[in-house]
Amino acid sequence: MSLLAAFTNNVQQLQLFSKKDKLLLAVSGGIDSVVLCHLCKHAGYTFAIAHCNFKLRQGESERDEAFVTALANAYSVPIYAQQFDTAAYAAANKLSIQVAARVLRYQYFDSILAAENIPYLLTAHHANDNVETVVMNFFKGTGINGLSGIAPKHKNIIRPLLFATRQQIVSYATEHNIEYVEDSSNSKNDYTRNVWRNEWLPNLTKIYPAYAANVLHNIERLADVAYLYNQSIAAIKSKLITIKSNEIHIPVLQLAKIKPLATVLYEIIKEYNFSTAQVQECNKLLTADTGKYICSATHRILKNRQWLIITSIAEQQLAHYFVIDTLPSKIVYGTNTLQLTTHNTIKHIDEGSDVANLHRAAVTLPLLLRKHKQGDYFYPLGMTKKKKLSKFFIDSKLSIVEKENVWVLEDATKKIIWVVGYRIDNRFKVNRGETDILKLSLYR
Repeated sequence: MSLLAAFTNNVQQLQLFSKKDKLLLAVSGGIDSVVLCHLCKHAGYTFAIAHCNFKLRQGESERDEAFVTALANAYSVPIYAQQFDTAAYAAANKLSIQVAARVLRYQYFDSILAAENIPYLLTAHHANDNVETVVMNFFKGTGINGLSGIAPKHKNIIRPLLFATRQQIVSYATEHNIEYVEDSSNSKNDYTRNVWRNEWLPNLTKIYPAYAANVLHNIERLADVAYLYNQSIAAIKSKLITIKSNEIHIPVLQLAKIKPLATVLYEIIKEYNFSTAQVQECNKLLTADTGKYICSATHRILKNRQWLIITSIAEQQLAHYFVIDTLPSKIVYGTNTLQLTTHNTIKHIDEGSDVANLHRAAVTLPLLLRKHKQGDYFYPLGMTKKKKLSKFFIDSKLSIVEKENVWVLEDATKKIIWVVGYRIDNRFKVNRGETDILKLSLYR
């Protein structure tokens, strides 16, 4: 079977896309992406070409861009080309050149897909790329999902050449006299993948000539294993995890009974940017005292009594106060909104914990919405004696995370008029028959 026939057959069998779909092809100018263009053209698919000039190779970067532009013109298809100061972006964002180029590349591709209403991005990854990736993932310790290879289709990214080997692509290019450009950096071992591609894997071939074919067979089997594995993990997570507002709650006693615990822990916490090295730390939290926690770059896992609670660090870093000097008013803080309105009458004084009806004349502007602090006290509704918020929290059985997320509203006299979402101050309550009402509504 010719490569073209195998290509169309692969697209149809895996239902990757159809003739009615418009495609965006990521084209560097190298042999793989240029052959992908040739196949799509002769298979009758409609496509546009996208090219990134990372300005990392003097002369070659401009040569590649000119070549891809000429290729698009020859095929009479739209061309989207963008130049990037990759080195500056990498330095500014503290990224490696490789990672910076990847971020810039996919951000650019995503912008084209959205602007031009194109459903799919095609890349020219092939079987040898798949083998390299799996072998590298094995040594990096990425787990079963890393050993199941590159997916032919992930969201809107499609890799229709994964069935073809590098040799098949080279033979096709030779047979059809297809011109392409060579990236001189591919022969240099500046990057980890190039070391694998240029040195280690060729040496491995000398010892195990069939290693690549064996890895490809294993990828098929491990993809099935990964599918079953992910189904099992999803079922376990659905039983363990409870989502409360923006928090993830996991019962410690139930989690501790799970086997294999380390594997399940990793599958839970990796979504929140925790590493494999932090699995052991997370395991220690199961028997730690309340208040102990570990952090990733974006999240925190906190031990609170018999629960592990995962929260976003960004939620903890919100601005800690807002001034309200006019009525009506609306304040958005985090994922909450506080609405302040005035009324002459209300149907019910008590409308639940997220609504506070206060005697407007007793309240002095401006108001201050802020996080609670040590030493805060108020006179809870129905009481004539003051109570510290710390004691109120204990009586209300609030968790550590719930305590951290408590806001208070105080007026210009520094009196707390409402512990937001919990209790108003008795000194500002509405008595029956009063017609001057300040209504505070919390939308979570």
